Amino acid sequence: MLTKQNSRIGWHAVFPDRWTVAALAIVAVVLAPLAAVLWIALHPTENIWPHLLSTVLPRYFTTTLVMMAGVGILTAAVGTGAAWLVTMYRFAGRGWLVHALLFPLALPAYVGAYALVDFLDYSGPLQTGLRATFGYQDARDYWFPEIRSTWAAVLVLSAALYPYVYLLTRQALREQSGGVYEVARALGTGGWGLFWRLGLPLARPAIAAGVALALMETVADFGTVAHFGVQTLTTGVFSTWLNGGNAGGAAQIAGVIMMLIFLLVAMERISRRNARFHRPARHARPIEPQTLTGWRAALAFGLCLVPFLFGFVLPVGVMLTHAFDRPDVWIAPGLGSAALNTLIVGGTAALITVGSALFLVYGVRMAGRGLARLILPVTLLGYAAPGAVLAVGLLVPLAALDHRVADTILALTGTDPGLLLTGTSAAIVLAYVVRFFGIAQGAVDSAFGRISPSLPMAARSLGEGNGGTLRRLYLPLMRGSVASALLVVFVDCVKELPATLLLRPFNFNTLSTRVYELASLERLGEAAPAALVVTALGLAAVALLARTHRDL
Repeated sequence: MLTKQNSRIGWHAVFPDRWTVAALAIVAVVLAPLAAVLWIALHPTENIWPHLLSTVLPRYFTTTLVMMAGVGILTAAVGTGAAWLVTMYRFAGRGWLVHALLFPLALPAYVGAYALVDFLDYSGPLQTGLRATFGYQDARDYWFPEIRSTWAAVLVLSAALYPYVYLLTRQALREQSGGVYEVARALGTGGWGLFWRLGLPLARPAIAAGVALALMETVADFGTVAHFGVQTLTTGVFSTWLNGGNAGGAAQIAGVIMMLIFLLVAMERISRRNARFHRPARHARPIEPQTLTGWRAALAFGLCLVPFLFGFVLPVGVMLTHAFDRPDVWIAPGLGSAALNTLIVGGTAALITVGSALFLVYGVRMAGRGLARLILPVTLLGYAAPGAVLAVGLLVPLAALDHRVADTILALTGTDPGLLLTGTSAAIVLAYVVRFFGIAQGAVDSAFGRISPSLPMAARSLGEGNGGTLRRLYLPLMRGSVASALLVVFVDCVKELPATLLLRPFNFNTLSTRVYELASLERLGEAAPAALVVTALGLAAVALLARTHRDL
């Protein structure tokens, strides 16, 4: 005869516990939009794939590849070079450049695009100064490169995204043994030899990871390429859906983007699989930076200063100039409501995202390592998917669900409730949750891993259940990590543009969409306050990042 305890064990062997069920439900929500995109692309109401393939798709795809190639080369060169200089050498100004090189992460790339066009355009201060200095009458009297072009978009995106490569490469270099470099110097290897033969090969996995992140952001970008008039796969989703009114065609282009993103992820994983390097000893001697003086110190400082000036100082300077020229824009109609909307949707999404990540990670950890290895990597796919792809995967199914719910309520009560999901900001919040769930999950999983397994075992031996262990033990110990995850997710929600543009209700603006709308109308002065607020929030996240990596 089965005892009560044996029957309970048998029940759990057949049916998973509520934590596992909740974890699986969260995974389903995260993956549903991606599955919906594939379904819509394979079963469109109007198949325009042959038309896309014979007309615009090759151009979208080629331009996207050109953008990726340019951004990949520039971010790898700038990020790796800056990381090498500030790690291997000591020179005047190095102390603050170590952290200043991260500042472009605080600035959305589309803000940099608006600032660059405003500064370099025909009516901008640079060309105006050239005409005044040399007496030129109009643009026919001198040559100036075309600003709204692919090369300019590559420069702006590279200036905004090189910190991914810089951060990961610098961390990889700092983890290497200084003894290896001392031996190489004793054998007569110079600075270039150290870089090409030691530093670059050893840091290759980190460089590959940073470039992969930069390329994913390049594929996902909409605001920058739209402002420069560059037609990529992401702009194709917008034009096919909004201008052509064909959701199936937009889903098919989104499917191409997803395949491109998955290919990037696979290539990055393959490149790191057989190229992992570790310190030769647990207490290996750290790298001792070599002191530079004279023109070499000035050159190193100048090379590190250029990406900081172009990626942060120039855009912020342009926005500050416009904001100070017209103080009235700080009280312009719509700015307050956009800030409030941003606070509500971003804060709500951050709370839901981090809370869901806590439940997911805790649930799969209790279920065993096998489930964790299976589920946790899958939930990162949402972060790899661009906002435009998620918008397609959310809006079409949610609109269909909205109409069914509204029809049912109308039939039962005689009252039309309207659109409950797509007619409100709920769709934006859901998109943010799916898009940035990977960030929260990574932070939470890392925090769980830093807690000794003996502590929860002791709590359970004292009769504490799973919920009580999470509430009374884990959460107090993880308070700092959870707060950091909330801040980072909130800032990313504030900066997100494509999904917000496609999913927002009528006459609903956030700070990012306000910047986009006003800058698109050449009203950069009115867009400046919102852009500066977004940048200030981004700086808070960068400061947290710098504090986390204090050893840098």
